[in-house]
Amino acid sequence: MSAAGEAPGLTVHSHPATAEMHARDSESDSEEPGMAEAQARDSAAEIPVTSNGEDMKHMMSGGPTLKETRIVSSSYGNPSEGIIEAETYRGGLKNAQSGPVVITDEISKNIALEKLEQMKKWSISTYKCTRQVLSEKLGRGSKTVDLELESQIEILRETKRKYENLLRLARQMASQFYQVVQTQRQLGDVFGELSVKSPELHEEFGYNAETQKLLCKNGETLLGAINFFIASVNTLVNKTIEDTLIAVKQYENARIEYDAYRTDLEELNLGPRDAVTIPKIEQSQQQFQIHKERFDKLRTSVSIKLKFLDENKIKVMHNQLLLFHNAVSAYFAGNQHQLEQVLKQFHIKLKAPGSDGPSWLEEQ
Repeated sequence: MSAAGEAPGLTVHSHPATAEMHARDSESDSEEPGMAEAQARDSAAEIPVTSNGEDMKHMMSGGPTLKETRIVSSSYGNPSEGIIEAETYRGGLKNAQSGPVVITDEISKNIALEKLEQMKKWSISTYKCTRQVLSEKLGRGSKTVDLELESQIEILRETKRKYENLLRLARQMASQFYQVVQTQRQLGDVFGELSVKSPELHEEFGYNAETQKLLCKNGETLLGAINFFIASVNTLVNKTIEDTLIAVKQYENARIEYDAYRTDLEELNLGPRDAVTIPKIEQSQQQFQIHKERFDKLRTSVSIKLKFLDENKIKVMHNQLLLFHNAVSAYFAGNQHQLEQVLKQFHIKLKAPGSDGPSWLEEQ
């Protein structure tokens, strides 16, 4: 039986003289060597091989479990003739793993160097600024001062402190007046109940019940105006003024950095000029120019914000003070119609009955 009949993928070309010699040798050999030779050739016939070797290359590139093959040649008649040995294919796997590892290590190294450089710059800047602050407190260092801007900033801080005190007192008044309104409501309910249960004093209890209910209703209206006043002042103090003070803080930090690098540049200019100090002076000049531009930009920004804040503060407080005055005057004058008109003028609405929360008034 030929090997080509057992494996269609294997092509075998035989010569007639070679076949005749093989027949004579087979007759002289014993049966056992003949069986061994047939088994060896059958094993070799199980692996498909083409003349150009392209199929074998395609199999080798399939993955890490493929085998690398090599054909072992020997003299005619050797039992191992035609056997194809296989070894583990490792070259492609090594090449696939070596590349990404090198790239990852390079990226990690660059990130670490970048962070180290940022830490170095931050440390130098912090040292210079700390030295500048200590020098100013000890009276040894010079300080850049804009007298007009500094006075405006100080006025703003003083205004904030006064408005915070006004806000605290207004909240205290609203809390206490809320308790008065609740007491009036309870008192009116008691008067109404006694008016029903006491026929001999029905009219007297009824008059007082109606009076307390009217006071309670007017008190709710006044509370709505007071809470609106508190909400507006709170927005002005804790949002508008606070945002401006944050910009002021950034301006002050920029001023310290500017003075720190200015002092450093002045010290270098006072020293000798040689091949070592000239590059340092040039670098210090560049850093000084960067911080000077930032300082000038923030100073202009703070000046504009202070101007707009002053205009906005006047407008807001004008309306809120008018609201507070008209509401309080109408309440204590007993003018219910005028009190309701105040709420309509400023678009104030009372909270719906039964809503949750410590206060039953809506802040708009």
